[in-house]
Order: sequence, then C-alpha cells, then structure tokens
Amino acid sequence: MSDPHGAAADTLFTLWAEIEDLDTVCAVLEWDQQTYMPAKGQAARGGVLATIAGLKHSKLTAPALSDALEEALEEAPAGSVLAAQVREARRRVERALRIPAELAKRTAEAKSAGLNAWQAAREASDFSVFQPRLQTLVELKREIAGLLAPLVASGKPFDAMLDEYERGSNEETVTPLLAALRDELSPLVTAVAESGIEIDESAAGGRFEADAQLAFGRHVAEHMGFDLDAGRIDAAPHPFCSGFHSSDVRLTWRWSDDDFRPALFGIMHEAGHGLYEQGLPDDWLRTPLGHAISLGVHESQSRLWENQVGRSRAFWEWALPEFRRTFHGANARTVDELYPALHATRPSTIRVEADEVSYNLHIVVRYELERALFSGELAVPDLPDAWNERYEAVLGLRPADDAEGVLQDIHWSCGVFGYFPTYAVGNLLSAQLFESAREALGDLDRMFAAGEFHPLLEWMRGNIHRHGRLYSPSELVERATGRPLSTEPFMAHIRATIEDVYGFTP
Repeated sequence: MSDPHGAAADTLFTLWAEIEDLDTVCAVLEWDQQTYMPAKGQAARGGVLATIAGLKHSKLTAPALSDALEEALEEAPAGSVLAAQVREARRRVERALRIPAELAKRTAEAKSAGLNAWQAAREASDFSVFQPRLQTLVELKREIAGLLAPLVASGKPFDAMLDEYERGSNEETVTPLLAALRDELSPLVTAVAESGIEIDESAAGGRFEADAQLAFGRHVAEHMGFDLDAGRIDAAPHPFCSGFHSSDVRLTWRWSDDDFRPALFGIMHEAGHGLYEQGLPDDWLRTPLGHAISLGVHESQSRLWENQVGRSRAFWEWALPEFRRTFHGANARTVDELYPALHATRPSTIRVEADEVSYNLHIVVRYELERALFSGELAVPDLPDAWNERYEAVLGLRPADDAEGVLQDIHWSCGVFGYFPTYAVGNLLSAQLFESAREALGDLDRMFAAGEFHPLLEWMRGNIHRHGRLYSPSELVERATGRPLSTEPFMAHIRATIEDVYGFTP
C-alpha cells in the first residue's frame, strides 16, 4: 500500500517514527493511569507525561522535520500515498508549530492533575474538588484554540477544537446537525412516553458474577473478530479503548451485578473500536497514515457492533444459549423476552447508559455547554447548575448529584473539548455503513444467527479500516456508502425499532 520513495521520504519516516514511539509511550502511561497505577502515583506520572510532551513538541517543531516534509513533498506524485503521508504529517506539524513548548508541557501536567482531581471528585460526588483543575484546563484549551484558529477556514477558536477530532467540522455544520437530531428525536421520546406502554426490562436482570461477565464478554469479542492475542480487557471506571498499534490494543470495561447490559454492550462497543485499531494497515505502522481518520468514523465502528449487531434479534439467537450456560442467575429465557428489554426507550441522566433514541440528546447538552464555556458565556463554577438545567430542558430529567451529572464523563478532565459531537456523527454513520454492508452482503441476520460475524468485519476492513488516514472522513463515507453522511438511515433504524418493540409507527 506504499509508494516507492526516495531519500527525503526515508528521512521523513525515520524522524516520524520517533514521534510515533513517543505517542505510544504516552498512551501506555495514560492507559496505566486509568487502570493499574496507584492513586499516589498521579503527581509523578504528570511530570513524566509533561517531559514526554516536551520531547514530542521539540521533535515536531524541529527544522529537520520541516525540511524533510518539504523535500518529500517535492518527490511525491500528486495523489500518491506519499503525498497523503506528507499531508497528514504537515497537519500535525502546523499545529505543533503554533503551540509553544512551555504551553504544551503545562497542558500535559494539567491533564494529568485534572484526571486525578476528576476521579476524586466523582468518587465524592463533589464538583468543587474538580473545579480548580477544570478552570485551569479550560483556560489552557482556550489559549490553544486561539493559537490554532488561523488553521481553520472560519478562524474561530472553537472550530479549531471541533476540527481536531472530526476534521472539516465546525459550528456551522455541527450546530444544525445536532439541532436536526434534537428536533427529530425529542418527539419520539415524547411519543413513547405518552404511549403508556411499559417495557418489562426484568429479562435483562438477574445475578451476574463479574468473572462470568468478563468471560462472556471475551467470548463475544473474540467471535466479533477481536484478537485477544493482540489485545486485552481490563477494568476501569470509564470504559475506553487504547490502540498502541495493531498488535497491542487495550479495552476496558465496568459491570453491574444485577444487569448484564453495561458490561456486555460496553465490551462490544470498545471491541468495535479495537477492531478498527487492529485492522489498520501494518505497512503504515509508525507513519502519519497509520491511524483512524477521525473520532466520528471511529465511533461508527463501536456503535455499529454495540447497537446494529449486539441489540439485534439475530445476534441473540446465536448468543442466548451460551448466555444461559454462563449465567445461571439470568432472568432471560427466550429472545422474545429479552429483545424488548434491550430497546426500552427510557431517558436517563447517564450518557453511557442511554438508549438509542435519547442518546444523541445527551450530546446536544454537552455541545451547548462546551460552546458556552469557550465563548465565555458560561463560567466554570456555574457549570453544575447549567448542566442540570439543560438536562431538565432537553431530557426532562435532573441529575441527583454531581457524579450523576456534570462529573459523569472523563473527557474534560483530560482537556478534551469539542469531542462530543463525534458521538453523534458515529451514531449516524454506523447506521449508514450497516445499511450499505447489508446491501453488499445480503442476509446479515442469517449470518448473525449462525455466529458468522466475519463477513461484516471483512466488509469494514475493506471499506474503512485498511484506508487509515488516506482519505478525509467525507471522502471515506462516500466511497463506502455512495453518498454523504445523512440522518436518514439512523432515523429509519430508530423508527423501525420503536415500531418493532412498542407496536406503533412514530
């Protein structure tokens, strides 16, 4: 998948591999920070991460790298893989050149301290424990956004943050997209509530030992195609996936003793991310192209396996016998009993526990709050009240405490702002990709019922994973599905599910 290249490109790839290796060191340390590192190690870890951030910054801004980029571009044929490698490297270098080394180090230290404070605040359900660290992070990210703003077409700082996670996105595209989703989804949530139909979710209940849940989750992940010899699954307060490279992908999970859904669907979700990481081209390891193109595309893979596959009747026709053998205390006896419990539309204050119908409304709340934080309309101390007010306005619910409200997500503690819209993009794209895969592969339900998930994985490998960052997100979507990103497949899926479970057409 690589073009022949000359000495300049060789120099570029040698220099770039060192940066990639430092990225991996950071990723391993951050994974450890959220899984096994003792609490008292936080301060020291922050110093280590700051040092590595400084090393990365110095390498990204070194004149030798800029020279190698210019020379490699001269020898790269237009439209070639090498030209794409240079494009991706320049994107990152241009950003690094705008951020002073001292600011990069301070941000790394603040992120480490922020994560520690968030964990303590969440455990105590007390936002005031996190507030000073969040204030620092918001100020630092505002400063960085201002420095990066000239690199985006609008010149707006918040657009620079949005573009960081979903390139090409900005307030002009994201705001109407989320508004359209809110306008379409809110009436559906209301219609279900006003129908008076109560879904019996007891089939999802029972007694579920943690070890058995992990064993069943591993069983499902392996059948999805996740290679556990090139990955592992560990416990963490907030599930995530870290892909160091295709041969080392780490998933995390959490569980409930009386409901299997958080653990199983969490593992399927993270394994979907992991499959993308394991499917990236080995030829591009330690190069600019050897990564997922965007977080929205990444999220499409996790949501596809979690929702389009994991909540389908066909999947449970295959999975239920092993489920019953594993969990003797499970209530579910038949697919017909279990299926409605997997699709109950019941708005929640917790994003990661939200049903498919209301999930994107959680994203609307976070996006509105982030915009207000970055514009200065909302001050950090006022965030808990603003959060609770937006939840009442958008979902009709008020969180019981800070842990259930403003402290539930890890993102802000890591200095990640502008990320949340990628979840909505992922939801939309998961349905669009699944629709195209079904058209290409035929009877996916028959395959799933027989435990055959390989055809779907191979379709994703060929249409998404193997391209790394060769194409932009919009180009990749059109190549894979034949059209731009649309809300239509997702909304069709949602309406069909409501009709199937609730028996009326919304």
